[in-house]
Amino acid sequence: MAVMPDPTRWTAAVDLFTRVFDAHTTLVAGAPGRVNLIGEHTDYNDGLVLPAAIDRHVFIAARRNDSGRVRLAASAFEDRVEFPTDDPGRPALPVWARYPQGVAVKLRARGISIHGFDAAIAADLPVGSGLSSSAALEVASALVMEAISDHALPPRERALLCRAAEVEFVGVPSGIMDQFASTLCRRGHALFLDCRSLETHHIPLGATLAIAVCDTGMARVLAGSAYAQRRQECADAVTALRKAGLKIASLRDLTLDDVPRVERLPEPLRRRARHVLTEDARVVETATLLESGQPGGLRDVFSASHRSLRDDYEVSSRELDAMAEAALDAPGCVAARMTGAGFGGAVVALVQRAAGDAFLAAAAEGYRRRTGREGRLFLTEAAEGAKLLEGRDSGLGTGD
Repeated sequence: MAVMPDPTRWTAAVDLFTRVFDAHTTLVAGAPGRVNLIGEHTDYNDGLVLPAAIDRHVFIAARRNDSGRVRLAASAFEDRVEFPTDDPGRPALPVWARYPQGVAVKLRARGISIHGFDAAIAADLPVGSGLSSSAALEVASALVMEAISDHALPPRERALLCRAAEVEFVGVPSGIMDQFASTLCRRGHALFLDCRSLETHHIPLGATLAIAVCDTGMARVLAGSAYAQRRQECADAVTALRKAGLKIASLRDLTLDDVPRVERLPEPLRRRARHVLTEDARVVETATLLESGQPGGLRDVFSASHRSLRDDYEVSSRELDAMAEAALDAPGCVAARMTGAGFGGAVVALVQRAAGDAFLAAAAEGYRRRTGREGRLFLTEAAEGAKLLEGRDSGLGTGD
């Protein structure tokens, strides 16, 4: 059964709406962030991923207006922005506002007319930590725009539309994982996603495990990082392997039989391809261990993923390495690794629920001792995907 967030969680969005627009809201949408348990930098290589939505959300409180304009306020920013419903992509807006603006552009491109509305955005999801706050903002925006305009896209189509908004309008070359996780995840489960076929199934995490997000406090900026460079290196590796005689469409097509040819690639293409090949295998192994109720085997798998991201893909950092070590040394830790694109951000750990408080205290102290920095650590649950939380169409967004 779906469990809705506590209504007090979106009070900040409702209060902001009342202050800015001097009116009462008629609907509230919430979309969760996600943490990727394993399968890093595989999504844009047509590979496998295993994210879970977390119980931290972007909330949007809204009300239809008759102005022919969408007016937005956000608690994290001083800007108050707006754009016309008949040409939503026209004005140049601040970066944060381009995500809902892009969703409006893509809905219009589908032939869905956008009605004017006022909206206030607030979140308890940390920004810049690799937890996909941008995807959550996109998905929550889509739910609001659909409800205001009396439409309801199937959840998979909503996720694909939001991804198109991010890639084609905002200009961030992301994969599909983030929007799928924010839209399709189920409480208590991770989402096994094949990024080529878009087939999914839900993997139970078990009642004894909690998810710990261990934020290094070092923000990452995806669009301006080496992320695009890694994508290009993967494409270059595919080109080189094709020239060597392999008939592959992407690095996803590599098998263990192809390792000798991968090892003959020039650096850094050799290591980039090796990471993707081995990481896909680790996703399958992780799903198998969870489904069979053997979480004890995850420690080695997660640690191998972190080493591969550090050494072969070169997207870790001193702080991420230190946080992973601190988490692994803390009581109750089952497994830990960096999560997200890297270059800052967070570590994810699976933790025995009964040891949660002791884990947080020990991992925080271990990180402080190693780096002299303060981390931001919290326990969370594998959460339900995006929902319209208040409003006459409160069932919108369910299912997959």
